[in-house]
Amino acid sequence: MSEFFIQEQLSAVTRTVIKDEAGHSLYLLVGRWGTKGDALSLYRMNGTLVASIKQVSFTFGKRFEIYENFQKVGTMQKIFNWPGDFYYVKQLHWQVHGDIYNHHYQIHHFKKEIMRMYKASLLTGDFYVLNVVDDQNAPKCICIAAVLDYWLYNRKAKEALEYQFKFADTFD
Repeated sequence: MSEFFIQEQLSAVTRTVIKDEAGHSLYLLVGRWGTKGDALSLYRMNGTLVASIKQVSFTFGKRFEIYENFQKVGTMQKIFNWPGDFYYVKQLHWQVHGDIYNHHYQIHHFKKEIMRMYKASLLTGDFYVLNVVDDQNAPKCICIAAVLDYWLYNRKAKEALEYQFKFADTFD
């Protein structure tokens, strides 16, 4: 099992380094979020593209396509968010479930654990710690963690905007 550290609250235009538990830089995550067709790409530090995740839009919510070595390996979609968040990655048959507000997630393939994710505050900032059982799944897991971060902060912004509208309506 390996640990990976990814920066929390990725911006709309992302450039972040993913490190291991010893602080060694392993991957560079670059790209942008926000509209259909936007993507994040994950590169090894030598410049080799290993994975990417692309935002696609459908009538029933946002979906994200996951690519590894230029091959589509899965499509991630939110299924529901009560009492906890639940996402499904087609083709891989991975279930992603957890508590979005406390940043605790797990990925399973049936009963087999693939990854566990939680938040950690270090001297250099706030990070997600990804415990990945099989290192071959690390690129896909890092891409999924970026989507979970996107949904968390996209949801918070949407909820804040809805609250502002509700609050403004009380004074009309």
